Amino acid sequence: MSELHVVATIPAAGGSAPAVREALQTLVAATREEPGCVSYDLFESAAAPGTFVTVERWADQAAMDAHMTTPHLAAAFAAVGDQLAGEVAIHPLVPVV
Repeated sequence: MSELHVVATIPAAGGSAPAVREALQTLVAATREEPGCVSYDLFESAAAPGTFVTVERWADQAAMDAHMTTPHLAAAFAAVGDQLAGEVAIHPLVPVV
């Protein structure tokens, strides 16, 4: 079975980027320790400051599904819930070639 690649975008509301960044940095550290996490990197868009992007690689769909139920993911979203400018968009990727 091939790895699952995922990109997620997290838009911080105006002025909330520092708090969102801090919560996401904590999430990254915990997520990298999960079984099935191949890589999990956090970026901030240079074109749209305050929009955070995770670039993720999971061993398989089951590992990603397990991640979505972890206490540290729930805690991160609880910490930033009212500081987001919109919905978090999660994009599992399918290779084109």
